[in-house]
Amino acid sequence: MNKDIISGKWSQLKGKAQAKWGDLTNDDFDVAEGNAEYLAGRLQERYGWAKDRAETEVRDFEKAMHKDYPDYK
Repeated sequence: MNKDIISGKWSQLKGKAQAKWGDLTNDDFDVAEGNAEYLAGRLQERYGWAKDRAETEVRDFEKAMHKDYPDYK
């Protein structure tokens, strides 16, 4: 997984990420700044998920953003 894959449009996507993963704090998202590895790690910690599940969640989120924002890179 590219750790910076969602960083380009992070400020625009942050609200959607907060809605999806409500247990993460604003600080979590501010520190993540779109870093997929960090975000997956925080999901593991907050939700008690295995690494694979957390990474899948982040990848699925990215795929959904590609559908919603076709120009998103």
